Formats: sequence, structure tokens, C-alpha cells
Amino acid sequence: MEDRAPEEDQGNILEFRLPDLGEGLADAELVSWSVGVGDTVQLNQTIADVETAKAVVSLPSPFSGTVVELLAQPGETVAVGAPLIRVRNDLSVPSAPESANGRTSVLVGYGPEGETVSRRRRPVPTEPTAPQPSSTAGPVEQGAGRAAATPGARKLAKELGIDLWYVAGSGPDGAVTVEDVRAAVPVSQPRAVPTPTDGSTAPPTPAVTDPDGGISRPASREERTPISGIRKRTAAAMVASARTIPQASTFVTIDCTASMELLDHLRTTKSFEGLVLTPLALVARSVLAALAEYPGINAGWDEAHQEIVTKHYVNLGIAVATERGLLVPNLKEAQALSLRDLCREIGWLAETARSGGATPTDLRGGTFTITNVGVFGVDAGVPLVNPGEAAILCLGSIRKRPWVFRDELAVRWVTTLGISFDHRMIDGELASRFLATVAGLLEDPLTLLSRM
Repeated sequence: MEDRAPEEDQGNILEFRLPDLGEGLADAELVSWSVGVGDTVQLNQTIADVETAKAVVSLPSPFSGTVVELLAQPGETVAVGAPLIRVRNDLSVPSAPESANGRTSVLVGYGPEGETVSRRRRPVPTEPTAPQPSSTAGPVEQGAGRAAATPGARKLAKELGIDLWYVAGSGPDGAVTVEDVRAAVPVSQPRAVPTPTDGSTAPPTPAVTDPDGGISRPASREERTPISGIRKRTAAAMVASARTIPQASTFVTIDCTASMELLDHLRTTKSFEGLVLTPLALVARSVLAALAEYPGINAGWDEAHQEIVTKHYVNLGIAVATERGLLVPNLKEAQALSLRDLCREIGWLAETARSGGATPTDLRGGTFTITNVGVFGVDAGVPLVNPGEAAILCLGSIRKRPWVFRDELAVRWVTTLGISFDHRMIDGELASRFLATVAGLLEDPLTLLSRM
């Protein structure tokens, strides 16, 4: 195929290519199309959803016209710069402005690294509307005769053989959600058997009936799940981390009773009214104070130039477990945030990541990460350092345990902190001093006042 600019007019046929979606991302997986051949598209209308290692991104059309050809199929990995769709520009509606080199301007919401990110006050998330019962009265009227649905809902519907036209949506603007698709599955309908990717035909899995309860269960003792999207890219990043970063870890167990008492007190104050104040927010504030004292922890390794890059700003990553896999959105310029700001921003960022709304901007450029395994009841963990960073802090569960306090045995709130670090940049002494500082701030949180 001849290489040409995305908006070069060849008989009024315009070609849109996958744009640069963020730092180091060379490709993306096409999740779903929002348009089909013959549909009319308008300028900035969403035409497709793609999934990168960072997030699911909706692509707006940079021009208007009639769809002539779709050049990729859902599930296909598309390289940045590869053609996605061809449109006949036969409408009077203007297309996106061209840059000086004749190519389409960078689309809003994503672009090459180095763009300026302005902080804005994010809205407090609201509870999602409860799913409504599905209806077979008729198709959902959305857009150009197509049912609007989230990427996850489209994928699940395809697996189950559900026609989205006949599923009532409970999401924003009537979009069909995963919950809507699940509610639309008849009780007697079995799950579809995935088709093998190697082209072979998979025999149906026989069912075994329990003579006592009459419950059917698959006879197969194994299940294979294709790896794609976030899970695939996370796996690649973690393998790269383990292979290229010489990692070491150290731990400390502390009495954090004073921190728990402080949180209990702050929750009753007007300043934190309406906010969910968690220990993670106080840990984050302690980490930021310690990073200011030990900036060598907030660094990255430049392999090409064999240099350590110390960063005098903190984009604080918060690891979030989602249905799509592990995501690490980060708070930009977190060193400037108060405890109240951190409380609000961490809650918003985690909710956005879980709902699939995190953008590439939210997920790239982190400088230091906190992971909280304590929410799963785990006492400690040894996380892998995120590529591009120097260290990651792990917060374990906070439990009441026997503890020697003022030379007497008492029941205290206790937790374990751990840090994994890149030994090329950080030696054991620096990592231990940093971890001890964080621990000391959580043991006596009032000392944070002298560091803010």
C-alpha cells in the first residue's frame, strides 16, 4: 500500500491512520468499531475504540464523509501509522485542520510525549445507574443505526452470541454495559465455546451431571484464555522489568496506631467531610515528604546515555486492580498536593481506572509507585519495579496485633512496608533510609507538619 498522509485527497477518498497514542506505544488493539461501511461520519464523531497498554481510547474522526472501507478487524493489533479506515469526503462539513506538514493535527486527549498537561479539579464520581431489565421490544436506537455499548460489553456479547440491538442499555446516554449483557443471557443459555486461534476446530466440551444435585459442569479439567490487551502488555512489561532491572527489596514492620487515630479524628472534621479518608492517602503524603528528603529514589535510568535521571517533580502512581488487569494511573505533580487533595484525587483516579475511563495521560509518566496489597488481606509483598522508575513501595494489611509498647505488651495497629528498588541507581543504604523515614512519619504522623 502506498504511503501517504492521512488526509491526502485521492479521488475524495481520505485515509485515517492510527495516531500516536502516548509514550513508547508502538501499536494498539482494535476493540470495536462504532461505524460500518456505508455509514455517514461527522467531524470528531467516535469511530472506534482501541486498547493500548495504558487504556481504552475512543478515536474521533478527523474528517467527515461516508465510510468506504474498514481496514482492521476487532481483536487485531494495529501499528501506529497504519491505516484504519477510508472515508469518502463527499459532505460539506469541514474536516480537521491540517498542520504545516499536511498531516492531521494531533487528536484531543492523546499525543506524543512532552505535551503540557494542565491540572484541573476533577468532578466527584457519582454512583452508576442501576442496570435496567433487558427488553426484546426492539433495538436500541443509537447513532447511525448501531447500538452504543462499552468495549467490554461488545466483547462479552460477541462471546455469548448476544445481539446488542436487543439489549437495553443502562450506561451513559443509554450505552449497553457489561452488566446489561449479563442480564440479557437466558438462564438456560450455555456459554459459547471460544474458537481456537490456530484455525483448528475445537470439539464441544461434554457436560457432566451431578446425580445428587443435577448440576451440570464441564468435564474438561483445563481452560485456556487468550492473553490480549492490558494483560498481554502488562506481562511484557513485567518480564522486561525482571530481565533488565537488578532488583532488591527491604521491609519494615511498624506500629501505626497514631496514624489510625489521626485518621479517625480527621474524618470527623469539616475539612474531610464528604471524602473517604483511607490510610493509603496518609501513606502517600508520607512518601511524598520522604521523596523530598531523598530525591535519588525519584529517578529513572536512561539506558541509551547511561545516565541516572533524577526528577524534581513527583507523578505518584497508584496501582489499581481492574477487570482488565493491573493499571497504574498517576497523580501529576503530586508533591504539591495536601492530604485532603490526595484523598480526593486517589479516590477519583482509582474509580476512573476501574470504570475504564483512565486516559493515556493518566497512565503515563509515573516517577514512583505505591501498591496496596493490604486491601486483599495480605501482610506484605515484593512488587516488581515499573520500567522507567527506580522504586515501588508496598503497603501491607493494617491489623490489630500484640506489640510491645512502652515496655508493655499491648494491642496496637501494625503494618508492614516494603520497597523494591533498582540496584543500579539505589543502594541498600539509601533504600533503607528512605523506608525508615516513611515508617517514622507513619509512627508519629504529627511530624508530617514540619515537612509540608
